[in-house]
Amino acid sequence: MKKYDVVIVGAGTGGLSARKQVAQKTDNYIVVDNGILGTTCARVGCMPSKVLIQVANDFYRKNTFSSVGIHGAESLSINHTEVMKHVRKLRDRFVSATMTGFDGWQDTHLIRKKATLIDKNTLDLEGERVQANKIIVATGSRPILPAPWKNYKDYLVDTNAFFELENLPPVMAVIGLGVIGIELGQALHRLGVKVIAIGKGRSIGGLSDPEMIDYVSKKFAEEMDIDYSGVESLSEENGKLIIQTQNRKIKVDKALVAIGRQPNIDKIGLKNIEVSLNEQGLPHFNTNTMQIEGTNIFIAGDANGDRPLLHEAADDGAVAGYNAQASEQLSFKRRTFLGITFSDPNIAVVGKGYSEIKRENIDFVEGKVSFEGQGRSIVKLKEKGLLKVYADAKSGLILGAEIFVPSGEHLAHLLSWAIQKDMTVYEALSMPFYHPVIEEGLRTALRDLATKIIPDTRSPLEIAVCQDHPTNNC
Repeated sequence: MKKYDVVIVGAGTGGLSARKQVAQKTDNYIVVDNGILGTTCARVGCMPSKVLIQVANDFYRKNTFSSVGIHGAESLSINHTEVMKHVRKLRDRFVSATMTGFDGWQDTHLIRKKATLIDKNTLDLEGERVQANKIIVATGSRPILPAPWKNYKDYLVDTNAFFELENLPPVMAVIGLGVIGIELGQALHRLGVKVIAIGKGRSIGGLSDPEMIDYVSKKFAEEMDIDYSGVESLSEENGKLIIQTQNRKIKVDKALVAIGRQPNIDKIGLKNIEVSLNEQGLPHFNTNTMQIEGTNIFIAGDANGDRPLLHEAADDGAVAGYNAQASEQLSFKRRTFLGITFSDPNIAVVGKGYSEIKRENIDFVEGKVSFEGQGRSIVKLKEKGLLKVYADAKSGLILGAEIFVPSGEHLAHLLSWAIQKDMTVYEALSMPFYHPVIEEGLRTALRDLATKIIPDTRSPLEIAVCQDHPTNNC
């Protein structure tokens, strides 16, 4: 039986990130993966979706042209077949780029087989058993499709198959109002597809603040048909898919199912290693070391079900790979949470969202700003948006934010950096703000927040005083 220092199961973002760390310490390792190579993000996730969204938003801008004196936009048309070819062309380019990460080790260290855990140090590779001092599980995730719906699979498109469509149907339902559903639903609408978006409850794009949800729901309803009553049943009628919600009967050509992804952990043999599982059936693990409790096994990326985002998977993999070969394990501080939905306007949750703050019973205050009337938004003809920032009521420490703002992806990064650096509202206000920029809206929200915090020793202005400078030198 072959023995390795480390066996990595999965060659996606988490697994590749882990391999880089492991390979720095040992050449006695293998990566096992029997699926399609090229990472979820590049093949079926963040990258091809952004290509489609860019095309959709470019085409949708024609609706504003005549109001600023640019005429002739009414003659513009969209060719869905060519759009999807363009998406796949760039998708293939992104996948090709990820495949360069296999150069130099694929022939010697990549095993194209399915791996199953036999015990905490042994795996079965389709009949061949191998042992490892440490194992890293980075098996990724797959789209969720409820079992009863599989009878109508000819009408259903999951997020793994969506970008393979040669053309777009005239009428399409989008089931699920999370990040993927909102992004692709709005893009399809802007490409001329009649879209009926269906969600269960009014949560949208990962937001949890009731005021944010109410505002965002109203704004999306101005653009496309949304039903929040959930899917009760599916049926077929004259070559159409019939979706029965609590409120209505909906007839469509196809339905994009975007109700989430589930970790690929159910068939790896967890029952053979006797670990405790949480209510989702996933093993308990240390989020700072990535180690599964009581084992020499680490779990990284979408497989652990914690933060299913590419940058988080890369961090998970790096931590797992480092600790799998370290003489003494290290606990790594996780980066501030940052989740972005590339709708228009962008939706983002940064740090602690509203529901997390409430759940933790933190004494907090909030500052907000409307982007209806915000200078740069007016110029860009994107006068729509709401931003809320949360801070500790006494210290003024910034805790998090929920965002629905033009170019919100950039404000989300600024806030995530501020939170990670443990900045107070006053310290954030002392940073430079240009004019006229979207960031001025963030300053307005911070100013609103500052009025609600018990004042402490600070500058009488929003400008730092020289005595407070670290070098006492202005």
